[in-house]
Amino acid sequence: MSLKDKTGQTLRRGVPRLDGVPLIVPVGLTAAVLAAGYFDAVPENMIGGLAVIVGLGSLLGPLGNRLPIVSKIGGGALICLMGPSILVYLGAFEQNTLEAVTVLMKQANFLYFVISTLVVGSILGMSRRLMIGGLIRIFPPLIAGTVVAVAAGLGTAMAFGYEFHRALFYIVVPIIGGGIGEGVIPLSSAYASALGGEPGSYLAELIPAAIIGNIVAIVTAGMLRRLGERRPNLDGGGQLVRSPDPALASAPAETPTREPNYAFGVLTITGLFVLATLLERVVHLPAPILVIILSVLCKLFDVFPAAVETDARAVYAIISRYFIYPTMVGLGMLYLPLANVLGVLSPGYVLACAAVVLAMAVTGFVVGRFIAMYPIDAALVTVCHSGLGGTGDVAILSASNRMNLMPFAQISTRIGGVSTVISAAWLIRLVH
Repeated sequence: MSLKDKTGQTLRRGVPRLDGVPLIVPVGLTAAVLAAGYFDAVPENMIGGLAVIVGLGSLLGPLGNRLPIVSKIGGGALICLMGPSILVYLGAFEQNTLEAVTVLMKQANFLYFVISTLVVGSILGMSRRLMIGGLIRIFPPLIAGTVVAVAAGLGTAMAFGYEFHRALFYIVVPIIGGGIGEGVIPLSSAYASALGGEPGSYLAELIPAAIIGNIVAIVTAGMLRRLGERRPNLDGGGQLVRSPDPALASAPAETPTREPNYAFGVLTITGLFVLATLLERVVHLPAPILVIILSVLCKLFDVFPAAVETDARAVYAIISRYFIYPTMVGLGMLYLPLANVLGVLSPGYVLACAAVVLAMAVTGFVVGRFIAMYPIDAALVTVCHSGLGGTGDVAILSASNRMNLMPFAQISTRIGGVSTVISAAWLIRLVH
């Protein structure tokens, strides 16, 4: 027996398929790419890196969404992040394969392209009123969540015998510091300057808390998504501020009269990031924050025609739908050193990290509901403050299927992280 798909092609019964494609195709191609790594034949450039992460992402993401229990607490995002991290720890990948992914993710900075696409595309695609309302209202739950998270983390850690100094500076602060590159690394330098020693020794002590906090945040995001499915009145589906007019959601204002020009969309996204990088030298703010500011200003003052906004939104739609799981694979392979986490695991340590994240989520939920935000979406944006910077934002929003919250998540992560790093660097000198 056979069936016809939408294109008229014959489909055989019993053949496993993935998005309409016979499963043997992505499995065979991915196996070939990984096998090439054993012969040092994976090109150590963007082509090789994309072959590795897209292959693994296209398989691990759907697998995670089908696994019992796991599918309810992060699903594909959790498997795509943790699976490759475990495989790297076990030595399953050849160095050639890892080098190809490193070139793509770090040298070519594919992660920043993904984040910039999500930020610019979602901002240019939402209504002005909801954008402004969301940007203004994210700060009360963020500030309140940070205060409660610090108190919860300190209380839990000290209940398990950790000293105040250790609990604050080595457990709580790295979780809410804004990630590894923007948080943990500057913190290690600040600690070395205040306490003596080499930054590298502090780095090894700070990374585990940040990673465990990020994993808990991903699981929390998956649980919030499940709650939203059961309680739709609490869920904005990626919309932060409650609006009486459903038409003001994130759909573009005009119906496009032509096919999207993806090249123009990419130009808009990358051009704004390059401009942000230039402005970074003048205003001394990180380029990811300046991209948000520039996108907001462009939306407020109608800098771009509606057609260009549609083009950027079209690129956003492709990246958010097809490239998030591959990006998660790259992050798991390079940014999640499992050996560091296993060296400090203890019930008290894990519970203290979890207390920070859960306190952040609960506070965001309660405060967001009080100020007319959708509680689940407010909690998700707030909990991004406890993730691994841009890496964590992608993972958390992927687990909750809320990629259009990326601009707000970036503000939560970047501003919250910078504030934490500055405060901790000053405070550790004071209490030393």
